[in-house]
Amino acid sequence: MVNEDVRTTAEDIAEMEIRGAATIARAAADALESQAEASDAESPAAFRAEMREAARHLRDTRPTAVSLPNALRYVLRNLEGETVRALRASATEAAESFRDQLERAQDDLGEIGANRLRDGDVVMTHCHSTDALACVKAALDDGKHIEAVVKETRPRKQGHITAEQLREWGVPVTMIVDNAGRRYLDEVDHVLVGADSIAADGSVINKVGTSMLAVSARERGVPVMVAAQTLKLHPDTLTGHTVEIEMRDETEVLADDDRKRLGNPDVENPAFDVTPPRYVDAIVTERGQFPPESIVTLMRELYGDGTTEPWTEE
Repeated sequence: MVNEDVRTTAEDIAEMEIRGAATIARAAADALESQAEASDAESPAAFRAEMREAARHLRDTRPTAVSLPNALRYVLRNLEGETVRALRASATEAAESFRDQLERAQDDLGEIGANRLRDGDVVMTHCHSTDALACVKAALDDGKHIEAVVKETRPRKQGHITAEQLREWGVPVTMIVDNAGRRYLDEVDHVLVGADSIAADGSVINKVGTSMLAVSARERGVPVMVAAQTLKLHPDTLTGHTVEIEMRDETEVLADDDRKRLGNPDVENPAFDVTPPRYVDAIVTERGQFPPESIVTLMRELYGDGTTEPWTEE
């Protein structure tokens, strides 16, 4: 029942051809819209079952990227109608509404984050985050001069994407290896990172290495700003759910030939780590900026005291 667009999108998300929380969320909404348009279900019950199956197929690709299930929730919760035609129309409308909100959210977040950046500031980045870069772009649009120290972010070197984007905007960039981060903290004014998800206690789940950088930044007195749209809030953590850390393919760390040469050591490749809220100065969202300990208030406002998984419902 899952159509080809859904399968292709799921594969691209899993292989990180589609990356970044907002991009993943948009792709998921697009895929569900495609599923709805292609469906030849003969009854509303069959249509809903197809949509749930497509959502499950997408959900299983990246367990840590909470923007993905939040996008799926939005579309599935807005399915309305007593006929297949009406349900199909509501799916299209929900996907369009989600995309509109997504587009506005990053611009609003960027303007809020830019207020924390002063003319002449130097930021240090880790991994690639369109939300974090939105803050820099808004500061540039305000006429501020911003420079960047960009960590390459192994093993996939997402920092190269960040550096390329910043250079297109005319931002002076210094690229460093990950292990040099502490050495260069004395030369920066902010650590600016994104988030794959944020827990109810204000913990930030982001690319592995973020926590180590945040601890070093606190020691040096460098503020850590996390830029994250509200779609990255993890509502399941309100009910005690623990965020699952995705383990990536071992060959990203050690090629098969090298592993054999080294005697086949065990290899672990966690994609993310957890930064405790005490190492974060502010979480910037499209709804405003928050100290991490108060993000639970915003989460309850948006999601209540917990949430369900509509793709598992019958």
